[in-house]
Amino acid sequence: MSTIPSVNSRPYPAVSLVAPVRSGDCDTNWLLARLPECVAEVILVCPSSAEASDRSTAPDGPRVRWMRQRDSGEGDIPHAGLLSASEDFIALMGADGSMSPQEIPHYLHYLLNGYDFVKGSRFIAGGSCADYPLLRRLGHHTLLHLARRLYGQQLTDLWYGFCAFRRDFLRLLDLRDDTVELGAELVTHAMHYGLRIAEVPSRELPRRHARSHPRTFHDGARILGTLLDERPHNLLPRLAPIPQR
Repeated sequence: MSTIPSVNSRPYPAVSLVAPVRSGDCDTNWLLARLPECVAEVILVCPSSAEASDRSTAPDGPRVRWMRQRDSGEGDIPHAGLLSASEDFIALMGADGSMSPQEIPHYLHYLLNGYDFVKGSRFIAGGSCADYPLLRRLGHHTLLHLARRLYGQQLTDLWYGFCAFRRDFLRLLDLRDDTVELGAELVTHAMHYGLRIAEVPSRELPRRHARSHPRTFHDGARILGTLLDERPHNLLPRLAPIPQR
Protein backbone atom coordinates (compact mmCIF):
# COMPACT_ATOMS: atom_id res chain seq x y z
CA MET A 1 0.00 0.00 0.00
CA SER A 2 1.39 3.40 -0.97
CA THR A 3 1.94 5.89 1.82
CA ILE A 4 2.92 9.51 2.33
CA PRO A 5 4.83 10.89 5.31
CA SER A 6 3.18 12.81 8.13
CA VAL A 7 4.55 15.38 10.53
CA ASN A 8 5.06 12.77 13.21
CA SER A 9 6.76 10.31 10.79
CA ARG A 10 3.84 7.86 10.92
CA PRO A 11 2.78 6.45 7.55
CA TYR A 12 -0.78 7.08 6.35
CA PRO A 13 -2.61 5.22 3.57
CA ALA A 14 -2.65 7.44 0.51
CA VAL A 15 -5.86 8.75 -1.06
CA SER A 16 -6.62 10.00 -4.56
CA LEU A 17 -9.11 12.88 -4.36
CA VAL A 18 -11.28 13.35 -7.46
CA ALA A 19 -13.32 16.58 -7.68
CA PRO A 20 -15.45 17.83 -10.59
CA VAL A 21 -15.05 21.54 -11.26
CA ARG A 22 -18.21 23.17 -12.60
CA SER A 23 -18.25 26.36 -14.64
CA GLY A 24 -17.51 29.21 -12.25
CA ASP A 25 -15.50 27.08 -9.79
CA CYS A 26 -12.24 28.68 -10.90
CA ASP A 27 -10.82 29.32 -7.43
CA THR A 28 -9.61 25.95 -6.13
CA ASN A 29 -7.26 27.50 -3.56
CA TRP A 30 -9.85 26.94 -0.79
CA LEU A 31 -9.96 23.23 -1.58
CA LEU A 32 -6.21 22.74 -1.97
CA ALA A 33 -5.40 24.68 1.20
CA ARG A 34 -7.50 22.29 3.30
CA LEU A 35 -6.19 18.96 2.08
CA PRO A 36 -5.45 16.47 4.86
CA GLU A 37 -2.13 14.66 4.87
CA CYS A 38 -3.64 11.42 3.63
CA VAL A 39 -4.39 12.99 0.22
CA ALA A 40 -1.48 12.17 -2.07
CA GLU A 41 -3.12 13.04 -5.38
CA VAL A 42 -5.80 15.51 -6.48
CA ILE A 43 -7.57 15.11 -9.83
CA LEU A 44 -9.71 18.10 -10.84
CA VAL A 45 -12.10 17.32 -13.70
CA CYS A 46 -12.88 20.59 -15.42
CA PRO A 47 -14.91 21.80 -18.42
CA SER A 48 -13.26 21.29 -21.79
CA SER A 49 -12.71 25.04 -22.17
CA ALA A 50 -10.57 25.27 -19.02
CA GLU A 51 -6.80 25.06 -19.00
CA ALA A 52 -5.49 21.65 -17.94
CA SER A 53 -2.09 21.24 -16.29
CA ASP A 54 -0.17 19.28 -13.67
CA ARG A 55 1.24 20.97 -10.58
CA SER A 56 1.79 20.47 -6.86
CA THR A 57 0.56 22.54 -3.95
CA ALA A 58 4.05 22.42 -2.38
CA PRO A 59 7.37 20.68 -3.12
CA ASP A 60 6.41 17.85 -0.77
CA GLY A 61 2.65 18.19 -1.24
CA PRO A 62 0.20 16.14 -3.26
CA ARG A 63 0.30 16.11 -7.02
CA VAL A 64 -2.54 18.08 -8.60
CA ARG A 65 -3.79 17.11 -12.04
CA TRP A 66 -6.35 18.88 -14.19
CA MET A 67 -8.34 16.75 -16.60
CA ARG A 68 -10.76 17.90 -19.28
CA GLN A 69 -14.20 16.34 -19.13
CA ARG A 70 -15.00 14.97 -22.56
CA ASP A 71 -18.73 14.22 -22.25
CA SER A 72 -20.07 17.16 -20.26
CA GLY A 73 -19.21 20.83 -20.50
CA GLU A 74 -20.00 21.19 -16.80
CA GLY A 75 -17.55 18.55 -15.65
CA ASP A 76 -20.27 16.94 -13.54
CA ILE A 77 -19.27 13.30 -13.89
CA PRO A 78 -15.53 12.65 -13.38
CA HIS A 79 -15.41 9.16 -14.88
CA ALA A 80 -12.02 9.77 -16.45
CA GLY A 81 -10.68 11.16 -13.18
CA LEU A 82 -11.85 8.14 -11.18
CA LEU A 83 -10.35 5.72 -13.70
CA SER A 84 -7.00 7.55 -13.68
CA ALA A 85 -6.66 7.56 -9.87
CA SER A 86 -3.49 5.79 -8.79
CA GLU A 87 -3.76 5.40 -5.01
CA ASP A 88 -5.32 2.52 -3.08
CA PHE A 89 -8.26 4.63 -1.88
CA ILE A 90 -10.39 7.13 -3.82
CA ALA A 91 -12.41 10.01 -2.40
CA LEU A 92 -14.98 11.85 -4.51
CA MET A 93 -16.29 15.30 -3.63
CA GLY A 94 -17.32 18.58 -5.22
CA ALA A 95 -14.92 21.46 -5.68
CA ASP A 96 -17.42 24.28 -5.08
CA GLY A 97 -16.64 24.65 -1.37
CA SER A 98 -19.78 22.87 -0.14
CA MET A 99 -17.80 19.80 0.96
CA SER A 100 -14.72 19.97 3.17
CA PRO A 101 -11.73 17.74 2.34
CA GLN A 102 -10.85 17.82 6.04
CA GLU A 103 -13.54 15.15 6.54
CA ILE A 104 -11.66 12.62 4.37
CA PRO A 105 -9.68 11.02 7.25
CA HIS A 106 -13.01 10.12 8.89
CA TYR A 107 -14.03 8.27 5.71
CA LEU A 108 -10.63 6.60 5.53
CA HIS A 109 -10.97 5.35 9.11
CA TYR A 110 -14.00 3.26 8.15
CA LEU A 111 -12.34 1.96 4.99
CA LEU A 112 -9.45 0.73 7.13
CA ASN A 113 -11.81 -0.97 9.57
CA GLY A 114 -13.81 -3.40 7.48
CA TYR A 115 -15.93 -1.27 5.13
CA ASP A 116 -15.68 -1.19 1.33
CA PHE A 117 -17.66 1.96 0.56
CA VAL A 118 -18.15 5.00 2.82
CA LYS A 119 -20.58 7.80 2.05
CA GLY A 120 -21.39 11.06 3.71
CA SER A 121 -24.80 11.79 5.16
CA ARG A 122 -26.26 15.19 5.95
CA PHE A 123 -29.14 13.67 7.88
CA ILE A 124 -27.51 11.75 10.72
CA ALA A 125 -26.16 13.11 14.01
CA GLY A 126 -23.23 15.40 13.30
CA GLY A 127 -24.26 16.12 9.70
CA SER A 128 -26.01 19.21 8.38
CA CYS A 129 -27.31 20.77 5.17
CA ALA A 130 -26.96 24.45 4.35
CA ASP A 131 -29.64 24.71 1.68
CA TYR A 132 -32.19 22.01 0.91
CA PRO A 133 -35.55 23.21 -0.47
CA LEU A 134 -38.68 21.51 0.80
CA LEU A 135 -39.65 20.08 -2.60
CA ARG A 136 -36.22 18.53 -3.06
CA ARG A 137 -36.29 17.19 0.50
CA LEU A 138 -39.67 15.52 -0.12
CA GLY A 139 -38.40 13.97 -3.36
CA HIS A 140 -35.31 12.66 -1.62
CA HIS A 141 -37.43 11.17 1.17
CA THR A 142 -39.59 9.33 -1.39
CA LEU A 143 -36.62 7.92 -3.30
CA LEU A 144 -34.88 6.97 -0.08
CA HIS A 145 -37.93 5.00 1.07
CA LEU A 146 -38.00 3.16 -2.26
CA ALA A 147 -34.26 2.40 -2.08
CA ARG A 148 -34.70 0.92 1.40
CA ARG A 149 -37.48 -1.37 0.18
CA LEU A 150 -35.60 -2.45 -2.95
CA TYR A 151 -32.20 -3.03 -1.39
CA GLY A 152 -32.83 -3.63 2.30
CA GLN A 153 -30.32 -0.93 3.31
CA GLN A 154 -31.21 1.61 5.98
CA LEU A 155 -29.40 4.56 4.41
CA THR A 156 -30.23 8.15 5.33
CA ASP A 157 -28.83 10.16 2.40
CA LEU A 158 -29.07 8.76 -1.12
CA TRP A 159 -27.62 11.26 -3.56
CA TYR A 160 -25.02 13.21 -1.59
CA GLY A 161 -21.90 13.04 -3.74
CA PHE A 162 -19.20 12.87 -1.03
CA CYS A 163 -17.95 9.29 -0.78
CA ALA A 164 -14.80 7.17 -0.58
CA PHE A 165 -14.02 3.60 -1.51
CA ARG A 166 -11.25 1.15 -2.27
CA ARG A 167 -9.88 1.52 -5.80
CA ASP A 168 -10.14 -2.27 -6.21
CA PHE A 169 -13.93 -1.84 -6.42
CA LEU A 170 -13.88 0.84 -9.13
CA ARG A 171 -14.60 -1.56 -11.98
CA LEU A 172 -17.27 -3.30 -9.94
CA LEU A 173 -19.07 0.02 -9.40
CA ASP A 174 -19.53 0.12 -13.20
CA LEU A 175 -20.09 3.81 -13.82
CA ARG A 176 -22.35 4.54 -16.79
CA ASP A 177 -24.46 7.68 -16.69
CA ASP A 178 -23.02 11.15 -17.31
CA THR A 179 -25.53 13.06 -15.26
CA VAL A 180 -26.11 14.56 -11.82
CA GLU A 181 -26.92 11.27 -10.09
CA LEU A 182 -23.32 10.00 -9.91
CA GLY A 183 -23.56 9.80 -6.11
CA ALA A 184 -26.78 7.79 -6.33
CA GLU A 185 -25.32 5.58 -9.07
CA LEU A 186 -22.25 4.75 -6.99
CA VAL A 187 -24.33 3.98 -3.92
CA THR A 188 -26.82 1.91 -5.93
CA HIS A 189 -24.10 -0.24 -7.46
CA ALA A 190 -22.41 -0.63 -4.08
CA MET A 191 -25.70 -1.92 -2.66
CA HIS A 192 -26.36 -4.09 -5.71
CA TYR A 193 -23.04 -5.91 -5.37
CA GLY A 194 -23.26 -6.29 -1.62
CA LEU A 195 -20.38 -4.02 -0.61
CA ARG A 196 -20.07 -3.19 3.06
CA ILE A 197 -21.37 0.39 3.27
CA ALA A 198 -20.92 2.87 6.09
CA GLU A 199 -22.46 6.32 6.45
CA VAL A 200 -20.56 9.08 8.23
CA PRO A 201 -21.85 12.53 9.20
CA SER A 202 -20.98 15.27 6.75
CA ARG A 203 -21.65 18.99 6.84
CA GLU A 204 -22.76 20.49 3.54
CA LEU A 205 -21.57 24.11 3.54
CA PRO A 206 -22.86 27.03 1.45
CA ARG A 207 -21.31 27.00 -2.02
CA ARG A 208 -18.37 29.36 -2.28
CA HIS A 209 -18.24 29.82 -6.05
CA ALA A 210 -20.90 28.37 -8.36
CA ARG A 211 -24.60 28.85 -7.74
CA SER A 212 -26.77 25.79 -7.29
CA HIS A 213 -29.39 25.14 -9.98
CA PRO A 214 -31.22 22.02 -8.80
CA ARG A 215 -33.54 20.30 -11.28
CA THR A 216 -35.66 18.41 -8.78
CA PHE A 217 -37.98 16.52 -11.11
CA HIS A 218 -35.34 15.84 -13.78
CA ASP A 219 -32.76 14.64 -11.26
CA GLY A 220 -35.33 12.62 -9.32
CA ALA A 221 -36.53 10.84 -12.47
CA ARG A 222 -33.01 9.82 -13.43
CA ILE A 223 -32.22 8.60 -9.91
CA LEU A 224 -35.46 6.61 -9.92
CA GLY A 225 -34.38 4.99 -13.20
CA THR A 226 -31.00 4.09 -11.70
CA LEU A 227 -32.63 2.49 -8.66
CA LEU A 228 -35.02 0.42 -10.77
CA ASP A 229 -32.39 -0.63 -13.33
CA GLU A 230 -30.09 -1.99 -10.63
CA ARG A 231 -32.73 -3.53 -8.38
CA PRO A 232 -31.84 -6.97 -7.00
CA HIS A 233 -33.69 -10.09 -8.12
CA ASN A 234 -35.15 -10.70 -4.66
CA LEU A 235 -36.99 -7.38 -4.50
CA LEU A 236 -40.53 -8.87 -4.48
CA PRO A 237 -40.40 -10.09 -0.86
CA ARG A 238 -39.15 -6.67 0.20
CA LEU A 239 -41.88 -4.81 -1.66
CA ALA A 240 -44.67 -7.10 -0.43
CA PRO A 241 -46.54 -5.70 2.58
CA ILE A 242 -45.88 -7.37 5.91
CA PRO A 243 -48.97 -9.32 7.09
CA GLN A 244 -50.62 -7.88 10.16
CA ARG A 245 -50.92 -10.27 13.07
